[in-house]
Amino acid sequence: MVDKVNEKAHSMTACIFCQIVEGTAPSSKVYEDEVCLAFMDIQPVNPGHVLVVPKEHSKDLSDLPAETGAHLFQVAQRIALSLSSTNLKNEGIDLFLAHGAAAGQDVFHVHLHVIPRYKGDGFGFTFGPNYENLPERTELDIIAAQIKQQLSNQIT
Repeated sequence: MVDKVNEKAHSMTACIFCQIVEGTAPSSKVYEDEVCLAFMDIQPVNPGHVLVVPKEHSKDLSDLPAETGAHLFQVAQRIALSLSSTNLKNEGIDLFLAHGAAAGQDVFHVHLHVIPRYKGDGFGFTFGPNYENLPERTELDIIAAQIKQQLSNQIT
């Protein structure tokens, strides 16, 4: 147990988002409450790109309390809807949260991106070569059953 506490304390001191929450690293704040902080991304996809982070360090979704995750999305929704009232170029919004390095997570403190989008901005997902090959319904049913089983095993 002590090792987990020491590991979390070390990751918090080395974590840039924890430093921003603590006020020891600079940020351009957009929103703050007792649960989360929202600030401008220093490497924005487009102007107006905001990050929403929990104040309590959570490395990824497996470490994030469900109530905190729900709150992050509520705040992100408010920020996303406010962007249409600014003078920023904005024809749509992406909400993006990467869980794990393979998904593109590069800072291991949960963060939800609010990204203003417009046609021709050059940002987007690249789909693999098999994306056009639709799976058979039986394959989808098998995968759905596996996920459903795991959901029923979780304690809510």
